[in-house]
Amino acid sequence: MFLVFNKQKIYSYLVALSTVIALFIFAATFTSKSGEIVETMSQAKLVPIYNVETEEPKVAFTMNCAWNADDIDSILATLEKHKTHITFFMVGDWVDKYPEAVKKISDAGHEIANHSDGHKHVNNLSLGDNEKEIINCSEKIKKITGKSTTLYRGPYGEYNNTVIQAAENQKHTTIQWSLDTLDYQRSYWG
Repeated sequence: MFLVFNKQKIYSYLVALSTVIALFIFAATFTSKSGEIVETMSQAKLVPIYNVETEEPKVAFTMNCAWNADDIDSILATLEKHKTHITFFMVGDWVDKYPEAVKKISDAGHEIANHSDGHKHVNNLSLGDNEKEIINCSEKIKKITGKSTTLYRGPYGEYNNTVIQAAENQKHTTIQWSLDTLDYQRSYWG
């Protein structure tokens, strides 16, 4: 059996071989000594905390306060009855409308966190505007409770690198949820 090579076939093999060699060199160049790929082309995507590993049998409950305060007394009574504390993520506009609810929640020993000042689509805001949303809401909460907030959740569950960086710049950790009850949807209630 004879192998026949013409110029075109030889050229195709050389291009293929050169491409494979170039890929190996590229991979070797951008791999660290520990074997991890080094980020070179773009900024890494920042992500919020969805859950925390723990050996203890614990669940973290959170609630967003953005629309009304009609059920706050009932919610607090239920939480007290079951000796449960949760984190309430509050919007600054809500804090303005319901300062007595904010005080009740804080006095009951629940953690109060930041959910922006105006419940805007934060993915569309600049770094500076996101920081203002966090600062304004935190100031309103601190004025009522005397406590600084340290946790942040963007409205609508939105986040991107700018949103998370703004929170970090204001010494806030961005928190999401891992299970959504969908209680805000009318269809949920039948």
